[in-house]
Amino acid sequence: MKRDNAVVRILFYFMGLFIMTIGISLSVKSNLGVSPVSAIPYTMTVVWGIEMGKATIIFHTGLVLIQMLILRRQFQARNLLQILVGVVFGYFTTFCNDMVSLFPNPHLMGIRLGMMAISVILIAAGIFFYVPADIMPLASEGIMIVIAEKTHIAFSRVKVSFDVIMVVISLGICLVTLHQLGSVGIGTVIAAICVGLVLGVLVHLFGGWRYRVLHSGQGSQTM
Repeated sequence: MKRDNAVVRILFYFMGLFIMTIGISLSVKSNLGVSPVSAIPYTMTVVWGIEMGKATIIFHTGLVLIQMLILRRQFQARNLLQILVGVVFGYFTTFCNDMVSLFPNPHLMGIRLGMMAISVILIAAGIFFYVPADIMPLASEGIMIVIAEKTHIAFSRVKVSFDVIMVVISLGICLVTLHQLGSVGIGTVIAAICVGLVLGVLVHLFGGWRYRVLHSGQGSQTM
């Protein structure tokens, strides 16, 4: 098998991140609640008025610092690149939020639910492209990997716990400061349940094509 196509991997990586941010922006626009991993940055926006892209950068930087505290001497310098990825993700978030803000705010519940459904599909599609590129995880995934390795708990279980903790923290801050749910809503539940399901469908339908493109059409699919 030939070496992976580096150009295609980079393209998939950044395209995936950008598609994810479009989905996140649509979930914000729907005003039904954001996905669990975006709950803290959005809470920083609604509570302290920090622009969401900047809040995303701060959040991801904080997660890298926590990784450093957990790993100490085992922390690898290359993982500092997660901060750079967080900066890119933050700027993507700002751009997509500005783009989505050009559209009128939806009032009909059917339209808002439709936006949330599109959001879920886009977030899943972003993950579909971004993760297999295997370049550098977002800090949110990086810290889950660290916790899973340190505790010897399955990554899937760590992810569920991490998502729940993010939602609980966000909900607590919003209830104390705003006396409302803030970033948490029915959309949060929809995203938590459906993103993984949609991702599974995308892998089933297009996983073979993705493998052939990433591996320059050589070898057989092992996914």
